[in-house]
Amino acid sequence: MPQTVPNDASIASDPVLGTLSIETRTIRKLRIRILPFLLLLYFVSYLDRLNIGFAALTMNPELGITSQQFGFLVGIFFIGYAVFEIPSNLILHKVGARLWIARILIVWGTVAALTGFVQTVRQLYVARFLLGLAEAGYYPGVLLYLTYWFQRREQAQAIALFMTAIPITNALGGPISGLILDRVHWLGLSSWRWLLILEGLPAVIFGVLTFFWLPNRPAEANFLTESEKEWIAGQLRSESDHKRETREISVARTLALGRVWHLAIAALATGAAFYPVFFWMPQIVKGLSDGVSNTAIGFLVMIPNLAGLLAMIPISRSSDRRLERRWHVGIAAIIAGTACVMLGLAHSVFFAVALLSIAVGCVCGYQGPFWSMPGEFLTGSSAAAGIALVTMFVSLGGFVGPYAFGYIRQRTGSMYEALAAAGMICFVFAILVLLLPKNGTGAGSGAGVPDSRTS
Repeated sequence: MPQTVPNDASIASDPVLGTLSIETRTIRKLRIRILPFLLLLYFVSYLDRLNIGFAALTMNPELGITSQQFGFLVGIFFIGYAVFEIPSNLILHKVGARLWIARILIVWGTVAALTGFVQTVRQLYVARFLLGLAEAGYYPGVLLYLTYWFQRREQAQAIALFMTAIPITNALGGPISGLILDRVHWLGLSSWRWLLILEGLPAVIFGVLTFFWLPNRPAEANFLTESEKEWIAGQLRSESDHKRETREISVARTLALGRVWHLAIAALATGAAFYPVFFWMPQIVKGLSDGVSNTAIGFLVMIPNLAGLLAMIPISRSSDRRLERRWHVGIAAIIAGTACVMLGLAHSVFFAVALLSIAVGCVCGYQGPFWSMPGEFLTGSSAAAGIALVTMFVSLGGFVGPYAFGYIRQRTGSMYEALAAAGMICFVFAILVLLLPKNGTGAGSGAGVPDSRTS
């Protein structure tokens, strides 16, 4: 029997087909217009955060920085970052993302570039602390901003697409940083100084662009039609109202919720586990590659990050399709922890790069499902505060993990014990995530949080 092909009139008269049409069109526009720009901004952000790992290849010998000192200067960034996380996110929610994210970019880009002129380890400590303070609120701010545009069933993929900046930054930033270290010695300044200066300035440029390019909410989006604005606003409003069905949650009550603190402690564990691996990756590879240039190390470091890029989207898509977060995060974390423990046994660069690829692939893969968890049960100002609290604990993990890693490495003289410790923390993180309640009314979640399976 021949099939009937619906025309425009039948689509318009059929509310189901009409809704599907506007949904597909609107989501496609949001992904094309919002996510690539946010990804580009996060690329700039992460480059400024992680380039210290490459700078260390020549900076540490020049300034006489020990492993323990390097761990501290990596970690002190996150202390500055954590200090201003919650107030920054609340300000963003009040004044709008366009102005506040632009301000963050311009200030941190200026501080990042000026870091290239430090003369002592203590000055470097201060510069890294100020850089964290300047960048504070950017990541949780973007996570909050995505909840203004994407529904729950789209959030893990949206977050994952945004966070592909992590492996992209490492994949592209590695060779770029290696080339700068090997080639750029202008005006008598060391190459690691130029590395920090040249990779800091783009943040200032993109800060100005952000002010003119980034809309605050769907109502301000010139790239959407009126019907598309009304559709996405209605969908988000419906989800928000459903989350408030049991009880409106204030900021103060949000910060007392057991479920939020459970996520925060898990975030502390993941920050303590994966930041040391990312920051020490160039040194891990160099330690197994005698006589290899910094440029070659940059290309070798690219491989694990390409694995991370390939893993992010399918894991997040699977998580969104099933509306399941815990097992997607937990299984990936267990595999990453196993790879970290085995890294200590690696005696060849090829084996190390293979294990790093597994670890980084899994860590990058679970980012989307994990960071969509707060949006499962929080909305509005409570989401601003809750997301900021969780990311603040990631930042604290970013201090504890690298400092402990550097301390263990200096005391033992090898990477094995430090990598094994990072692997064990991955296991702890997996257990914490798997112990999270399936819904907001479970143990430890606190009263007044609706069932996440239906929110």
